[in-house]
Order: sequence, then C-alpha cells, then structure tokens
Amino acid sequence: MSGHVKNMYPQLSISQAARTLLSLLLVAAIDSVNAGIACRNQQCESHIQRSSKLTRLIHMESVDLLKIYKASQGDMSELFCQMPTNIVPDPNISGLDPSERMLSIYSHCKAFLPHLKRVTEQQRDLQPPSSPLLNNLTTAQYRTSGLANQINCIYQNLFPNLPIPLEPVDGPTSIHPSQNVFQQKVYGCVVLKNFKELLSQMRHELRTLKNQMCKSRTFAYTNALF
Repeated sequence: MSGHVKNMYPQLSISQAARTLLSLLLVAAIDSVNAGIACRNQQCESHIQRSSKLTRLIHMESVDLLKIYKASQGDMSELFCQMPTNIVPDPNISGLDPSERMLSIYSHCKAFLPHLKRVTEQQRDLQPPSSPLLNNLTTAQYRTSGLANQINCIYQNLFPNLPIPLEPVDGPTSIHPSQNVFQQKVYGCVVLKNFKELLSQMRHELRTLKNQMCKSRTFAYTNALF
C-alpha cells in the first residue's frame, strides 16, 4: 500500500535556480507591499538611507558578478569589456539640480533592467544550469527592480509636483535584435561593467542627496513650527 502511494505521488525535485527564483519572487512581492507603506510613511533621511543600503549591496554584488562573468566566458574575457558597443546604456548620471539627478538615477535603473534580462537569457543558452552566474544575474535583476521602485518613491516624496516621464530621460531602452556568441559575450561584459559603474555613482549621489534635501526639508519644517 505504501509503495502504491509513493508511486502515485512521486517526489518533486526543485533545482537550486528555481529555489532562488521563487525566493526572489516572494521577497519582491513582500517588498512591493512594504514599498507602498514606506513611500507614505518614511521620513526623508530614513527613506534615502534605506535605498543607499540597497545600492551598496547591489554594487558589492556587481563587483563579484563581473568577475564571475569574465571567468565563465573563456579566452579573451578580459578584452570583452574593452570593446566598443553603442547599444548599452551610458552609466553617467546627469542633471543640474537634485530633481534632475534623482530622475536620472531612476531612469538609469529602468534602462538597465531589460539589458540585465537579455544577458541572463543569453547566458542560459551558454552556461550549464548549475552555473552560479545565472543565479547572480537573476538576483541583480530583482534587486535593481526593487531599487527602482524605492527611487521612484523618494522622487515622488521630494518632488511631488514633478511628474516622472514614461520614457527614460536618458534615452530609450533599445535591445539589439540578434547577436552571435562572440557579440553576446562582449555585450554582456559591457552591460555588467557599466552597471557596476552606475551603482558606484549612485552611492555617491544618494549620499549627496540626503545631505542636500533632507537637511533643507528639516530646516523648512522647523521654521514652519515657529
């Protein structure tokens, strides 16, 4: 009888990649609910501090991600990142005032998401299913998506009268339709290199923004009390 039951209900095996994806989806779902609450309730400094911590984490992981990527691409991997390509977003944050620079940070996060997704899809065809590169790329996607939501929230709180454009202000998120294996390796390396540089700049920008905006808002609030 017990053997019959076992045959009726065979054990299901879940790969490590599937476990990682499920856990990230769960975290993303929880974060999306918490983000709505945090967007309304958190004060300026604590809100930016939360995003700064997440940015620092993603940046640290992006350093390891680029190393893992290069190690998995075989010969000439060090040269791939140096090759020119015009389809990868520029990592440089632009803008003259805090609102423009904050919008640039948000648009850069959104611009890199489809490229991270494309690199992940390409590497699934080039790497074995057990490759740690695949899990790390998936993690980078979901963390960056969560960070973009947080930046959006900060922007709305600090600049409620300035709408966010539908199209990223730093250009469209165009993806090249087809690439051979060599082009894919170059493309992926440049995406991850620029992504790492963007996160480095974001860490500096968020520190500066907190010092500029949060202090001025606290000063304005204190004056309003008197």
